[in-house]
Amino acid sequence: MMRLSVILSLLIVSFESSAQNAYLKLGYQAMMDKDFKTAIRQLEKACIVDSSSTNALWMLGYSYFHSENYRKSITAYSKVIAIDKTNKDAYYFRSKAKSNLAKDVQITSAEREKMLLGAIADLGKAILIKSDDVYYQSRGLAYRDYAVYKMHLSSFDKNQVSNALKAAIADFEHVLANNSSRADIASLLDVSKEKLATLVGHH
Repeated sequence: MMRLSVILSLLIVSFESSAQNAYLKLGYQAMMDKDFKTAIRQLEKACIVDSSSTNALWMLGYSYFHSENYRKSITAYSKVIAIDKTNKDAYYFRSKAKSNLAKDVQITSAEREKMLLGAIADLGKAILIKSDDVYYQSRGLAYRDYAVYKMHLSSFDKNQVSNALKAAIADFEHVLANNSSRADIASLLDVSKEKLATLVGHH
């Protein structure tokens, strides 16, 4: 996962109260051991002790994410962002949670659209804080997923789909411009261009 050790080393620098400190340390250790159930239990306790701890909330969001509890992950990262509007990694992981939730067959079409658009918006905010190819790649995928979702509806707005595909193409081109050896991105770019060409061919 994205530069996790770097992010976490920054998180652990400032532990707050001693009670919370114990829960945070146990939660952190469990999370590093990929025991996310235990991590969630400890970090939820840390958040009860101090509901404004971005450290605890961030790790809780990450642990929920890896437990596939995307709704709770979104909630935890939203709390981090409410406290720290410049937390680019919180935007990034919240976007991933929204993208994953959008794949859930149980949710309504309206909620799927809201999650896909939310993921795109979150990545846009992360990019404003720091221009990072990981964010551009993820946003390109989110735009593509949105276009595919819209195309599968019985009646869809061709302009919306076309704009989403063009935005995906622009993001993939940005990543390729910085690293031309990315065959995976070149392939995503080709597929998006093909979809756009097919769309334009529909009358």
